[in-house]
Formats: sequence, structure tokens, C-alpha cells
Amino acid sequence: MELDPMVSILLIVVVAVVVLSIFLSFFPIMLWISALASGVPVGIITLVAMRLRRVVPSRIVNPLIKARKAGLGLNINQLESHFLAGGNVDRVVNALIAAERANIMLVFERAAAIDLAGRDVLLAVQMSVNPRVIETPIVAAVAKDGIEVKVKARVTVRANIERLVGGAGEETIIARVGEGIVTTVGSSGSHKDVLENPDMISRTVLGKGLDAGTAFEILSIDIADVDVGKNIGAHLQTEQAEADKRIAQAKAEERRAMAVAQEQEMKAKVVEMKAKVVESESQVPLAMAEALKSGKLGVMDYMNLRNIESDTQMRSNLGKISDPGTDREE
Repeated sequence: MELDPMVSILLIVVVAVVVLSIFLSFFPIMLWISALASGVPVGIITLVAMRLRRVVPSRIVNPLIKARKAGLGLNINQLESHFLAGGNVDRVVNALIAAERANIMLVFERAAAIDLAGRDVLLAVQMSVNPRVIETPIVAAVAKDGIEVKVKARVTVRANIERLVGGAGEETIIARVGEGIVTTVGSSGSHKDVLENPDMISRTVLGKGLDAGTAFEILSIDIADVDVGKNIGAHLQTEQAEADKRIAQAKAEERRAMAVAQEQEMKAKVVEMKAKVVESESQVPLAMAEALKSGKLGVMDYMNLRNIESDTQMRSNLGKISDPGTDREE
């Protein structure tokens, strides 16, 4: 069965388009022409080899064209190796161009290392040209007179290209500045000295070399705001006095409890002694009966003893009548 000529032509066109698409996917002709027109000779075989190594040719050739136009002596192997290592080739080239224009010494190897370390090398170059201002949070410190002083500072820093790899970040700068503020205010004799001369904080802190080991170079430390806070010394003294009061009350309560316990103990001893007296008195009638029975005590002696007891009881009752405040004892 013969095909219609129009259908045959359409099939040929479709096949040609598919073959051309496959060919252009492996042979980036337009990119190769663009590189040649820009004065960057890149072989078509090199571009195909990039495809085989799973490297996007445009991400290598376009930055290379940009670098050559800027006068940078980079080659395609450097850019491709950085791409395969997971770096951002375009950002590194932009950083090198910016450093070249700003007359900052930056080589490709260091820029690539900074980029692979996770830092934005282009931002670092821009910070080297235009310093950045870091504002610290409010730092509260206490002078020797016990008055709290709240200080806010602005730190002007510039990126140090040499220490970007392995250098500490902004958090370290803020922490060190805060520590310097606390030390300076704490060594001041009065909070008035800090209010009168806030620049002594910036001079003292700046002289400590706080940018050592960091990725930045501190240009200046400016005190943005100084406020007076609470009287921490008086507050601490009040709390100490309250604590001493509670301790004294606890000791007094302890002594009172011991006194009450001792009083109860003495009352128990009194009751015990009274019981012994009653027990001893109960033996007297038995002893007298035994004496009468054995003849050791006569009837007249017994009567005289009873008379004496009655006389004693009468005198005791008369004494109680004459002194109404005296408690009666049964």
C-alpha cells in the first residue's frame, strides 16, 4: 500500500525535527557560535563532553564569556571543576569581576573555597566595598553604684576576605560587643559617668580587638542609645533584707516551739511528781494503822496528831479567806 505524498512529506519533516532536536541536545551549536563570536574558542567536542559528564554547558560557557570580557584569566577547566564540586560558577565569576573593579585582591581558588564553604562570596566583596552596620540588641549592665544602664550600639563592619573561610559570623561580633559593654559599664564607679561620657564605652570596646578570629573587620562602634534602668543594688538589698527577716522569723518560731515543748515536758514532770506524792500519802494511813496495831503509836498520840492536822487545816483556810487572789488547792 503506497502512502500519500503529503503524508510522506509530513513524516519526513517530523523525523527531521526529532533528529535535529536530538542533535542539538548533544551538540549546542548556538552556544558554540556565541562563544566564538565573543572571542572564547570552545570546541564543539568539549561541549558534547560536558553533556556526557552531566554538566550544563551554558552554566560554564556564559560565565566564561563574562570573565573573558572582564579581563579575567580563567579557563574552562576551572569553572567546570567548581561546577562539579557543587559551587555556583556564575556567582563566583561575578564576585571576581566585582573584586577586580574594586581593586580587591581575590583569586579564583579563594573565591571558589568561600563559595563551597557556604558563604555568599559576592556579598562578601560588596561588604568589603560598602561596610555593613550591625545593630546590637539592648545590653543591660550594672555600674558599681548598683544602677542599671541599658546600652544599644551600632557596629560598622567590613568583610575580611582572608578570614571568610573558618571565620566567625555576626553572632560572635554581637556577643563580643555585648560583653565589652557589660565590662565597661560594670567597671564604672557610677552610672553618671557612663551617661556623661558614652564614648568611653566605644573606645574601650574597640580597643579590645573584638574582630580577632572573625570574618569581619570592625571599623567603628557607635553608641546609639543609653538609658537608665532599675536600681539593682537597692532591689538586691531589699531582697536580702527580706530573706534575713524570713530566716530570723524561722529561728524565732523554732525557739518558741522548743520553749513550748520544754514547758509541756515540765508540766508532765509536775504531774508525775504529784502522782508520786499522792502515792506516798496513801501509804501514811496504812503505816499508822500498822503502828497502832503493833503498839508503836498510842491512842493519845494519834489524837494529838489529828488535832495538829485540824489546826493546820483551819489556819490554811483562814489564810485563803484573807487573800482572795490565792488559788485554792483541793
